[in-house]
Amino acid sequence: MLKKGTVMMMPDIVDKYPRRSFLPRAITSKLPFATGKLSDMKEVFGAQDRSILTLSECERAPSPGETKRCVGSIEDMIDFALSVFGHEVVVRTTENIRGSKKEVMIGEVKGINGGKLTKSISCHQSLYPYLLYYCHSVPKVRVYVAEILDVSSKAKINTGVAICHIDTSSWSPGPGAFVALGSGPGGIEVCIGYLKMT
Repeated sequence: MLKKGTVMMMPDIVDKYPRRSFLPRAITSKLPFATGKLSDMKEVFGAQDRSILTLSECERAPSPGETKRCVGSIEDMIDFALSVFGHEVVVRTTENIRGSKKEVMIGEVKGINGGKLTKSISCHQSLYPYLLYYCHSVPKVRVYVAEILDVSSKAKINTGVAICHIDTSSWSPGPGAFVALGSGPGGIEVCIGYLKMT
């Protein structure tokens, strides 16, 4: 579907998380950060027992070839990016939320690194008392930047970023992409829109 002229329903990309901020590393380094210390974290932030605190993705072992880190400070995010890329870092993200939950048309599509395999880091926001991202880099990906157009006027309303996972053989069968596309691990490539660094 990531081809010029394709008309598609854009998913809901409005941020549903509560507004939070990164904390300085000097503070996050002193906070308890482990499932076993969840009660301590709830006490520090005055969270209720019904609060959702996600640490399992941060604590799981990396998949084959994956480099991962959960970051709760901008310093940690920068350090992680530099550890993967060195100083050749470019930040890319979807520009805005225009087109969200509406029919849109794909305009020009540009492959980063000429559409060849490249390095990338994808960062996924997690529900936590302060701003926390699960960031990871996996092998065998292609990254694309696509214009998003209004279907009627053909005017550009947004620019989106997609990362295409070429090797899904180590994925669990549960991700929605497999369900939606009628396949499973290793059977297809999966392209997903991201807030990402490449």
